[in-house]
Amino acid sequence: MIHEFLDLFKNLTNEVWINSHGGLYIVMFVLFAETGLFVGFFLPGDSLLFVSGMIISRSNVPFENPVVNLIYWILLMTVAGVLGNMVGYWFGNKSGHMLFQKKDTFLFKQKHLHQAHDFYERKGGTAIILARFLPIVRTFAPIVAGVVDMNYKKFFSYNVIGCVLWVGGVLTIGFMLGGNEWVRTNLDKVIYALILVTTAPVLLKMIFGKKPVAADGQPNN
Repeated sequence: MIHEFLDLFKNLTNEVWINSHGGLYIVMFVLFAETGLFVGFFLPGDSLLFVSGMIISRSNVPFENPVVNLIYWILLMTVAGVLGNMVGYWFGNKSGHMLFQKKDTFLFKQKHLHQAHDFYERKGGTAIILARFLPIVRTFAPIVAGVVDMNYKKFFSYNVIGCVLWVGGVLTIGFMLGGNEWVRTNLDKVIYALILVTTAPVLLKMIFGKKPVAADGQPNN
């Protein structure tokens, strides 16, 4: 099972395997699954987008001009990512309301759920955008937004913005570096560096961000 998982993970960043298994259309499905289904949390969206950008830079399908192809695939993959988040939100929204009727227990407190609701109402948009750049987190962020009943119009707007930035940004970087021989021969290192660059700012914010301020004006410990 572990070997099969590792083989799948490796194949999803292999240009030859991608081209022989549906081409970039399989990438669209993977992006949808990673951003909308529980079982998709392990899928390598960042790496897959980067490799896809490299493929597009040398492709003349469906258009002769690679730049036009880039725009074409940015649009299609953005739609896939947006739809994935919408499915995640719908699932959380439909299944999460029972939590608001659940009685408090040692592990579950209603106040925590309401605090999460308030957080998404105040800062949920930023959370949805940043989640796009965090593996695993981007799978569960829309589900949590649905559970706490985040305003749908607000969720949808930030869902689109975040997906455009994520898909467009990573695809374009891969496209620009697609012809670089060093990048092609050191793809694993480049992918690891990409993951570090996209996640470091958010992780630093979480670790070194400002401490919440109490009612008396003093930082909470």
